[in-house]
Amino acid sequence: MNNELLNTIKKLSQSEGYKDVCHKQGKNDPMPSIDVLKEIVQLSRSILFPGYFGDAGVNNNTMLYHIGVNIDRLHLLLSQQIKAGMCFNSSSDESTACNEIDNKSKDIATAFVTQLPDIREKLHTDVIAAYNGDPAAKSFGEVIFCYPSIRAISNYRIAHALLQLDVPLIPRIITEMAHSETGIDIHPGATIGSYFTIDHGTGVVIGETAIIGTNVKMYQGVTLGAKSFPLDADGNPIKGISRHPRIGDNVIIYSNSTILGTIKVGDGAVIGGNLWIDTDVPAGAKLAQKKIDKSFGDK
Repeated sequence: MNNELLNTIKKLSQSEGYKDVCHKQGKNDPMPSIDVLKEIVQLSRSILFPGYFGDAGVNNNTMLYHIGVNIDRLHLLLSQQIKAGMCFNSSSDESTACNEIDNKSKDIATAFVTQLPDIREKLHTDVIAAYNGDPAAKSFGEVIFCYPSIRAISNYRIAHALLQLDVPLIPRIITEMAHSETGIDIHPGATIGSYFTIDHGTGVVIGETAIIGTNVKMYQGVTLGAKSFPLDADGNPIKGISRHPRIGDNVIIYSNSTILGTIKVGDGAVIGGNLWIDTDVPAGAKLAQKKIDKSFGDK
């Protein structure tokens, strides 16, 4: 090995360079697996939308078997990944605790599985909203198979349920997988009501503490973001505080509009495209850009 390579190895091995980017996992402690989490999402989809994902031959006579087999596999893999997330989230001094959380991870996986009927019910309303909100949609099947919004919202609803059960890291990985696939970025901490739809979807950002009511429709490029990041005495961002918008029921937000801060958009409001909103919007308001005077060019 030549001197240039040896010098590079020495530089990369100096603790000052890697101390903030090196994770010290216990030797026998599990690490989260992206491939396994992809399988978990696929299994969840096959349970939530039977016949569309997984075994296409499922019918009334085989449904109990289909659901049972997939739940059994889902519970096993999810228990392992929850444990991996907990181990990853522990400090190196707590690594011995990884041997003691098997039962806890299984209990959390069971609690998640019991929520699948409610998750399916919510996703059913999302499919209805997407179908009714898009004149180009020919069937529920087309919406479930093809629409990136349903893929992203499915991942979000799975991840949100896990986050509510205090599962670390895994929920964020699941929503970021959908972000990579669809360009729709929904933080698992956001609270989103039924009949939610995103038309087209690319470029949508929904922040961690955003609250979205029932029957809300968004278009591509919409951002529900933070206006600023409050800092502590040391100049570091303060975590765990509300910083994103609250969107009421029956709201429409058109493409590329940006809504920032802990503001409230009232029920039934319509936000036109390409707007910057950082103050409260009254219920029933209709906001749009001012039309340009066409006669201006003739003067």
